[in-house]
Amino acid sequence: MKSSVIIFPGSNCDRDMDVALKKFGFKNQMVWHNDQSIPKSDLIVLPGGFSYGDYLRCGSIASKSKIIKSVIDFANSGGLVLGICNGFQILTETGLLPGILQQNKYLNFICKNVFVKVKDKKNKYFNNIKKEILELHIAHNEGNYFCSEDEIKSLEDNNQIAVTYCNENGNDDDENNPNGAIKNIAGILNDKKNVLGMMPHPERMIDKYLSGEDGSLFFENLIGNLK
Repeated sequence: MKSSVIIFPGSNCDRDMDVALKKFGFKNQMVWHNDQSIPKSDLIVLPGGFSYGDYLRCGSIASKSKIIKSVIDFANSGGLVLGICNGFQILTETGLLPGILQQNKYLNFICKNVFVKVKDKKNKYFNNIKKEILELHIAHNEGNYFCSEDEIKSLEDNNQIAVTYCNENGNDDDENNPNGAIKNIAGILNDKKNVLGMMPHPERMIDKYLSGEDGSLFFENLIGNLK
């Protein structure tokens, strides 16, 4: 399986993602934001970081990069596109995913491990995953997901809410919401379920000696579903 990670000025999780993808069997390629085409890929990843210093809005300038047209074309053709943290923000700015990522509820930068509950498994990202409650890492200032009432109804009706913040027992209530996101949303899918955006970082949780291994379950499951 081949993957491509897009690098923007200010990306800082691109190398982590490269390591994670290669560890679990992807032949990964790094693609510069100013390129106009993407090598043949089974998966495109928009990594975390602070693209263009988060000027204007997080992901706003990156969404106008030359490479984005190829990303949108790839997604519209059914290709898998994964956006993590800043990548999720970029996906909302491109219109590939609905809603926006606002500043965290208490206006603070959050950097800690959290639990998330897998809400929908009928997609290539979470189908057959071994655990429904995952411990992953978040590090963001603008992770507060928001969308209109019509959009949230559509997300719920079409089972597009991918993961929600919860505790270790799976309770996804307000007490377990780190950033104020509507409905505790940590990640969503598009209507075709080939585009996933989420704030938690699975690539930071792939080594039991350094952090944790629940991110390993995500990548193992993903490549298994693509074979």
